[in-house]
Amino acid sequence: MLKQLYIKNFTLIDELDMAFHGGFSVITGETGAGKSIILGAIGLLLGQRADSKSVKMGCEKCVIEAHFDMSRYGMESFFEENEIEYDAADTIIRRELTAAGKSRAFINDSPVALSVLKDLGEQLVDVHSQHQNLLLNKQDFQLEVVDIIADDARQLADYQQSYIHYQTLQKEVEHLREEISRGQQNVEFLQFQFDELSNAQLVDGEQEELEQRSETMTHAEDIKQALYEAGTALSGEESDILSSLKKAASSLHAIEQVFPDVAELAGRLDSSYIELKDVDGDVNSLLENVDFDPAELESVNNRLDRIYSLQKKYRVDSVAGLLTIQSDLQRQLATIENSDEALADLERQLTKTLEEVKAKADVLTKKRQKAAALIEQQMRDRLVPLGMPHVRFQIVIEQEAPARNGQDKVSFLFSANTSTPLQPVSQVASGGEIARVMLSLKAMISGAVKLPTIIFDEIDTGVSGKIAEQMARMMAEMGRAERQVISITHLPQIAALGTTHYKVYKEETAQGTTSHMQMLTQDERVREIAQMLSGSDVSEAAIQNAKELLKL
Repeated sequence: MLKQLYIKNFTLIDELDMAFHGGFSVITGETGAGKSIILGAIGLLLGQRADSKSVKMGCEKCVIEAHFDMSRYGMESFFEENEIEYDAADTIIRRELTAAGKSRAFINDSPVALSVLKDLGEQLVDVHSQHQNLLLNKQDFQLEVVDIIADDARQLADYQQSYIHYQTLQKEVEHLREEISRGQQNVEFLQFQFDELSNAQLVDGEQEELEQRSETMTHAEDIKQALYEAGTALSGEESDILSSLKKAASSLHAIEQVFPDVAELAGRLDSSYIELKDVDGDVNSLLENVDFDPAELESVNNRLDRIYSLQKKYRVDSVAGLLTIQSDLQRQLATIENSDEALADLERQLTKTLEEVKAKADVLTKKRQKAAALIEQQMRDRLVPLGMPHVRFQIVIEQEAPARNGQDKVSFLFSANTSTPLQPVSQVASGGEIARVMLSLKAMISGAVKLPTIIFDEIDTGVSGKIAEQMARMMAEMGRAERQVISITHLPQIAALGTTHYKVYKEETAQGTTSHMQMLTQDERVREIAQMLSGSDVSEAAIQNAKELLKL
């Protein structure tokens, strides 16, 4: 329930600080006095988009703040989910807007995203303005009304889970069919590619080995010449390094008894001799094994040419890349070969899931049909006292293909008298009749949804007299059911039934036009209603009529 509303520097409002009460309250004022401004401020608190032009001219920012009592509505889980401090008795929502266009939102002094503010606002306040009457044109709204009265949220969520699974399977079936179609068109080409790679008998790492062998055989003469020269230098007749090393070592060993300082040098020469002799052996061994075989070189190069050709064709740069393509081709061919079986299995799953979807949709339909009968009776009971003694209100539920919200197409049919056939309510109801239909729907829905605060913005358009009084009684009844109902009205019959009465008015000052709001005393209320009855010149008769309406 809205307890307090504070507005500063918003459009024509300098500063407003107003307390609100439970039950049925009314707000009156001349056209253009600023009632829509106050609604606009509340809309910002509920998460509507802000416009920097809303900041009062000459001011840097505007502030709108409201205090709510939500102790009877069990909303603690919302605050836990969004990590916001919870104070059921005094929840504070604040919106700040700068002239530069920056907007900030707070819940209990915690900064929040606009989406979070909107989520909370939808659970706190329902503002019904004249444009909401257009909702009667929308089948989604009509279905939502039936679902609210049917109390089928659990069944709808269960249905939607199955329906989403059904949609997923549908996409998988379509994708597999497309893949099979493409595969069947290309199966010969895919098989040719696989055979080409498979027949090449590719081995990972062979390219590097072949390239090295080709390089070695291509330079065989240079290699042999280098090995020969190295061997000759180590142990040849003209340059015998090994013999020289051995001779030097022997010379040092001969004197190590009398000159111990050469013992370590002699040992190093021994080690060098052994190492170089080993190198000499390896050089000679390599020299014997290096041979040039033109046929083998041709075979190696031919193998490399085939590998290079395949790499170029398949746009890869390694044998590993070719093997990956070969494996992928094998998988595609296997998929095509087993595709009929896979598709049949997936289609069986799809059929089974569709059966589940339809079964759950039938459960929804039955609940909606029961709710529709209840709504029809309640709407007649509510509309007859509102000046429609011969009203007929019928809900038609037609079956369609399963969709996100079930298989039902809901239509509200209406006739204000017995001579007019039932037709869609938005097509045949007058403005006043639509207002009464919407009020009756809101009254019915509010009992199911348990919204803390409902604001009606001139829902009385097109009605007057006794009908207006009955509409006021309906709103007052809603206000007595642990709910706060606020009606912005131009009708004295409605204003008189409010338990609290507020007036919005404009004032011309040296600084410009400003809007104000005040809670009326009993005497002020009599005069306001009298003025609504007779105009600016308030007569004694109007005063008496006002008192009669107020039952004073």
